[in-house]
Amino acid sequence: MAKITVDSGYMWLGLYFVLNLSLTLYNKIILNNFKFPYSLTAIHTLCGSVGCYILYLSGIFVPAKLGDRENIIMVMFSVLYTINIAISNVSLHLVSVPFHQMIRAMTPVFTVVLSIIFLQKHYPRKIYLSLLPVVLGVGFATSAEYEFTYIGFILTVLGAVLASVKTIVTNRVQVGRLKLNPLDLLFRMSPLAFIQCIIYAHVTGELESVKEFSAEHMTYNLASSLLLNGLIAFGLNIVSFTANKKTSALTMTVAGNVKQVLSIILSILIFDYAINSTNAFGILLTLLGGAWYGSVELSIKRNAAQLLPTVNNNTTEDKYDRKSSDIQSHLSEKRDVVV
Repeated sequence: MAKITVDSGYMWLGLYFVLNLSLTLYNKIILNNFKFPYSLTAIHTLCGSVGCYILYLSGIFVPAKLGDRENIIMVMFSVLYTINIAISNVSLHLVSVPFHQMIRAMTPVFTVVLSIIFLQKHYPRKIYLSLLPVVLGVGFATSAEYEFTYIGFILTVLGAVLASVKTIVTNRVQVGRLKLNPLDLLFRMSPLAFIQCIIYAHVTGELESVKEFSAEHMTYNLASSLLLNGLIAFGLNIVSFTANKKTSALTMTVAGNVKQVLSIILSILIFDYAINSTNAFGILLTLLGGAWYGSVELSIKRNAAQLLPTVNNNTTEDKYDRKSSDIQSHLSEKRDVVV
């Protein structure tokens, strides 16, 4: 029987669910009074920057020494992070929320396709099968009258693809050739993302609106709420990067889908959000699919661990879970394409 240790991937995945759900619901409350999503993201990244710097001064982690090529990768990663947020927010203005959620539900599929194309990764058939109820379940859970424009459709799909790329790159940066500590990655990414968010808020005119709002409506309670929101986001980033490193990119995308449905359940309980029988069926289907996927992955890893002393690296399990040397070699050749 597999033992789940204090530092196991599943423990970090559990923390990811708790913090992600907390931040999602907290963001909904904050944005009712502070309607500036890019400025709110800037607050998140500022808290990440300050928090990581404090941890660095405390000796909690030591930043790795990177060359020019690796530093360029960090800059590109931060740009990817910021663009992903920007496109997601812009697309929400052009399509209905249910349609947006349905397209984002395809993120695990994009993750599989991109991993196969760029990382030469192979997945057992059970993994593919377990993804079907997750994707279909979110579709049923968010079913409504889908409204969208063609440009909105393109941006929503692009946002889902970028979310997949970001998750894959996050995983490879931490377990590939760079092997960055999650805190080190956040330490490098947060200041760059903060600057980019401020620039985007300025270009869109949101920054000027924030100044006017703050002069008239900013209170101590709201400022404290924004700070607490940023601290939760900082904790979530640490947990998210660590869970990504200790599990896999695909696991994180599936976890994101299940989290989305759990958010709907909590919305029903907290905000009296109405659902029909189709929505309820979708919620149940997604949760069952997420549990199935987790069971399949755990079984594969357990079998791989048992076979490790007696089989070579050409087994199906090894291709799925321990192709580190091949992937690192291939990634060094494809790094520019993936990032």
